[in-house]
Amino acid sequence: MIIFKSKYFNILLTFFLILLFIINTSSTPQPSDPIAEAFLKNLDFDSITVSPYMGSDSVEPFLEVKNKYVFLLALTSNIGSIDFQESLIDGTNEKLYEKVINISRSWKNSERLMYVVGAKNTDEIKKIRQLVPNSYLLIPGLGAQGGSLSKICEAGLDKDLKIIINSSRSIIYSSINDDFADSARIEAKKIKEEMEKFLLDLA
Repeated sequence: MIIFKSKYFNILLTFFLILLFIINTSSTPQPSDPIAEAFLKNLDFDSITVSPYMGSDSVEPFLEVKNKYVFLLALTSNIGSIDFQESLIDGTNEKLYEKVINISRSWKNSERLMYVVGAKNTDEIKKIRQLVPNSYLLIPGLGAQGGSLSKICEAGLDKDLKIIINSSRSIIYSSINDDFADSARIEAKKIKEEMEKFLLDLA
């Protein structure tokens, strides 16, 4: 018999149970209803990231919760994104991620949708901004994953500041030595000051 004594065991167990819950509800007629209830109401999350590839009936339950928002995966920056997201729709010049975004705009309460766009996709960020000019874009991958803050801002920053830029790896892995705290602070401050410059230019 194995006895777990780690202080993280309860956290891991909780996530494991949530995973089982999601798997067990995925075959029901309304698979997203209990998940939306759990995360956006019971746990009171402000937002949640979902995949669009099961269609409207898997996303709209999340959009029904007032004052909550959904980050829809649009275009990621990993190598495998070319397998599906960037493939062309037969007989058109439209890519799959563009079709996903265009169709999602017709969903009920779509004004609560925001879109995830990888930071390396600067040309596509500009195109997506044109497709959804009134939506927020969550842009992960600044720094270590190759995203450029200047290119992101040029492509997606508007007067309403509707972009959320995430930088994780370049900060949390800025040092593996005892100076980690100082190194992380310096990296975070550098990004903050660079962002401030773009905001002042926009003003």
